Amino acid sequence: MAHPDYVIAGAGIIGLTLALELHSQGASVTVLEAAQALGQTSVAAAGMLAVNDPLNPAQLLPLTQLSASLYPAFLDRLADLSGLIVPFQTSSTLQASADPHPGILSNPRQLLPQLTPGDLSFRLLDEHSIDPRQLATALLAAIRTTDIQLLEHTALTRIAASPRSIHIETTSSTLDTAFLIDCMGTWSPAPVFPRKGQMLAVKMPRGFELESVVRTEEVYLVPRTQGPHLGRLLIGATLEDAGFDLEVHARDLLTLNAHALELFPALANAEFLDSWAGLRPATADGLPLLGNTPEQPHYVLATGHFRNGILLAPATARVLAQLLSGVAPEVDLRPFQPDRPSLKQRGTRTA
Repeated sequence: MAHPDYVIAGAGIIGLTLALELHSQGASVTVLEAAQALGQTSVAAAGMLAVNDPLNPAQLLPLTQLSASLYPAFLDRLADLSGLIVPFQTSSTLQASADPHPGILSNPRQLLPQLTPGDLSFRLLDEHSIDPRQLATALLAAIRTTDIQLLEHTALTRIAASPRSIHIETTSSTLDTAFLIDCMGTWSPAPVFPRKGQMLAVKMPRGFELESVVRTEEVYLVPRTQGPHLGRLLIGATLEDAGFDLEVHARDLLTLNAHALELFPALANAEFLDSWAGLRPATADGLPLLGNTPEQPHYVLATGHFRNGILLAPATARVLAQLLSGVAPEVDLRPFQPDRPSLKQRGTRTA
């Protein structure tokens, strides 16, 4: 029987980033993944580090700001371990706003001449984006340079908690650990539920240049400006209560594409490249679940990141590692407590 200091269930970006953080503190870490590491939501995302998305709950801002500040060092660390550089694809976002407020651009076409804003106003945000598929490749390569034990195709079958530890049975082994950390996203038994998102990618046509993210309530456009996916433009994304369905529907892609064409008619002849769907792990109040409960002090949650899993990975790793080592987290985690009243008031699974 193995006795790692920590067992992490779920090898998405949250789980593997946390594994690296705990390992850097000298801990022994085992990561369990029922399928393939980084094979689900982590690579389905657009990669916006959307700190100032107006749809984010206000309570999320300190955590998103911390994570954005940690991102350059996080990417440098991955490069040191893996030898793979993950660049920022963009460094700004044009955010549509229906209401005038400070920061509104008087003429957004000065920045993007091919934009047809219509009745929308835009403000310029200092936000970055990355390519999650590049990130996944570098993160997995970094993990493999360490002695972190990554067990793919290994599902949890039984968990038994004692006052001081947790006994874990899987499809291939048994483990005892001080803490089991649930990073299973949508597949967690915690009060999370899937919110499906469909997306498509097109090839930016000759003469069309976009080096910023453009985001409205109906659609966002995220360009790939360098790396193996140079010249791709991601157009997303639906927001659906469709359970665990991952089917892509032509009518939804056409709707997204129509919204994109309203902003950029020059995309009318863009070559279609790909489409896919992912499942965002949502909670009833839109905030992640970070920490344990009094009833289960050795079972820790790090899930429910909804649309911000890529953005929040470094901060989640930082504050969870602080919490587990007995250090006061640098961000107040009370809004993210798994037993918070807002979850009880609004219910749990809604899809």
